[in-house]
Amino acid sequence: MSNSKVIRRIFSVTAALMLVVPACAQKPEKVVKSHIGQARAYIKSGKDYDKAERLMTDLLKDSANRANIKIVATWFDAVKGQYEAANEKLYLKQKYDTAAFYQLTRHMEDVAFRLDSLDVRPDSKGRVRPEYRKANAELLHALRPNIYYGGTWHVRKADYATAFNFFDDYLQAPLQPLYADYHYEQTDTMLQTAAYWATYCAYKMKDADRILKYCKRTQSAPATEAFGIQCEAYAHHVRSASAPYADALRRGYEAYPLHPYFFPRLADLYVEQGRNDSVLVIANRGLEVNDSNMLFLLAKSVALLNLERYDDCIETSLYMLQLNDTMPEPHFNIATCYLNRALALEQQNQPRKNRQQLRDLYKSAQPYMEDYRRLAPNDKQRWAPALYRIYLNLNMGKQFEEIDRLMRQ
Repeated sequence: MSNSKVIRRIFSVTAALMLVVPACAQKPEKVVKSHIGQARAYIKSGKDYDKAERLMTDLLKDSANRANIKIVATWFDAVKGQYEAANEKLYLKQKYDTAAFYQLTRHMEDVAFRLDSLDVRPDSKGRVRPEYRKANAELLHALRPNIYYGGTWHVRKADYATAFNFFDDYLQAPLQPLYADYHYEQTDTMLQTAAYWATYCAYKMKDADRILKYCKRTQSAPATEAFGIQCEAYAHHVRSASAPYADALRRGYEAYPLHPYFFPRLADLYVEQGRNDSVLVIANRGLEVNDSNMLFLLAKSVALLNLERYDDCIETSLYMLQLNDTMPEPHFNIATCYLNRALALEQQNQPRKNRQQLRDLYKSAQPYMEDYRRLAPNDKQRWAPALYRIYLNLNMGKQFEEIDRLMRQ
């Protein structure tokens, strides 16, 4: 074959390819146009909105289409049509899935945010002239309460995960440019309540991350501050974050000393750390608010016992018994003070010199430990060894034998 024939064949093949390539390139564009046209027809007919949405979401699976504003705008209209149809059914008191209705509001808002992000892209001259923002913002602003009420509806159903998502959407909306003109942070009085419910749902789910997302906001209102701090403390405890946990408990206790959550846990934390002096400080702080609170008094009594301030411990415990003589712990603490003093004397190894004083100490401990046994019969591991020592040192044979049998069992 001559060179000229080869060149002509190559040229003819290349020309054919040049004709084919544009045809291939045009095919996806035709598909997009066809799908949008079909979806618009569904929307115009007032039915098959779900089919219209499916056509658009199928197109958006192709990354090349995701910046196509016409596709997303048509998608939004399809979802809006579904919402309007559902709303009409509810208005006419026809049967409709309430959960699906609330979910449609969320879904429509989500699509609107996506459309808005495309709508504000600058044109070739760098100008931003949104076509859809004003109308969509007005529509969704009017419907936004449905997102809040969708959350409360799911709370009543104990579906806390879904409820949290609704409240989360409601609280995140002020960050969206679509709603910039509404200044929700300054005008929406429901944001604080939504933060409370979001935190409540997260707490019910025991989800530390979700609790911490809004618990601080919950603390900014007097009505929900204590709950917000409690949830924050719980979340840090779940995370084993000891320093933030202690800080939250301290803040909660300082603000709400009579709240049942903060003091017991803060006192327990200090006891675990061996900080009995700190337990005493917070117990006295509580007694300044309520001098007859048994929880504060008990913590003070135990702290004084651990600090070996036996006279003060006995005085506090006797005051507790004046208020309530059926409470077991003050009896135990008083008896333990006397027994600890007896043990300290015994360690001096001077039995003759200390005999009478030891007998007096065991005699003083006896009635209180016996009362403790009577009031807490199941706590044998505490009263049995103590009574064993008491009866042995007081030569109380019958009582000693009974305790000895119990301990052998």
